Amino acid sequence: MSVAAELKAPARARWQRELAEAVSEPRELLGILGLPASLASAAERAGAAFALRVTRSFIARMRHGDVNDPLLRQVLPLGEELIETPGFTADPLEEGAARRAPQLLHKYPGRALLIATEACAIHCRYCFRREFPYSMPEARTGGRWSEALEIIAQDASIEEVILSGGDPLSLSDARLEQLTDALGRIAHVKRIRVHTRQPIVLPSRVDAGLLAWLGGIRVPVVVVLHANHPNEIDAEVRAACADLRSAGVTLLNQSVLLKGVNDDADTLERLSVALMDAGVLPYYLHLPDRVRGTAHFDVHEPVALALIDELTRRLSGYLVPRLVREIPGEASKVPVSRHNSSQS
Repeated sequence: MSVAAELKAPARARWQRELAEAVSEPRELLGILGLPASLASAAERAGAAFALRVTRSFIARMRHGDVNDPLLRQVLPLGEELIETPGFTADPLEEGAARRAPQLLHKYPGRALLIATEACAIHCRYCFRREFPYSMPEARTGGRWSEALEIIAQDASIEEVILSGGDPLSLSDARLEQLTDALGRIAHVKRIRVHTRQPIVLPSRVDAGLLAWLGGIRVPVVVVLHANHPNEIDAEVRAACADLRSAGVTLLNQSVLLKGVNDDADTLERLSVALMDAGVLPYYLHLPDRVRGTAHFDVHEPVALALIDELTRRLSGYLVPRLVREIPGEASKVPVSRHNSSQS
């Protein structure tokens, strides 16, 4: 960009600048954290298909010199990702079968999931959409969301639309407003749910523009955050959550139970308390989806059930998230209990 063009360009918001400065090279991340450069080779191989991406805000919450830091483990590519494991596939949730349009998934009665963007602020290594075919040719014709919006408008059974991705808050405020204005013109859409990790990993995203967008939506809004460890919730995250609550949204959190990250009762207890102190209700604790390259994160159901039992003994009921697993073809998330556990 020329100097003249740069001067004419609108100033980017702080969150956009921070997003552009996200770390995408393993050697840089290892250097920032004072970790051995010898780890870079495996990270580069594992990141060839699903690249490293992490915000500097999130890195700042990691422990310097600790290769087992629970936040680092969520983002650093590891050689274990290259191991083929039976039962771990590219599309474990069979989302392709639920796809009614390039950017619309309709898995459950009464609600549909609109993939607003493929972009995320960070790439979580356990992501169940790490091989999702976002960039399909038909998605580029007729407007970004036109086909999905038309299907929603024609199906009066869809009362709730879930904005997902990627992370929908990767879009600009103007693009978000365009999308929710279109949804607002559909009379039978009664609620909008936003699934996002950005207030956790990029809390500067919660700024005046975002809050104005939320305040302008005509239907109730639920924002489902995604924090897995209490160390993710610092003062800036708590401030972002307070601002979201001030905009009138309901705040929930869903976590993924990850081996080596949060698979112990003390960590999960501290996470629930930290969330509640930030005004966020613990909602779901997901068993990991069995996506290819993530077997090293897997936690067996008996272990998960024992953790929930321990949390139930320690915490008030509303602080204990529901342990669930997503099973293709089921009408909702499936609660995991001793009665229906597969004892995997």
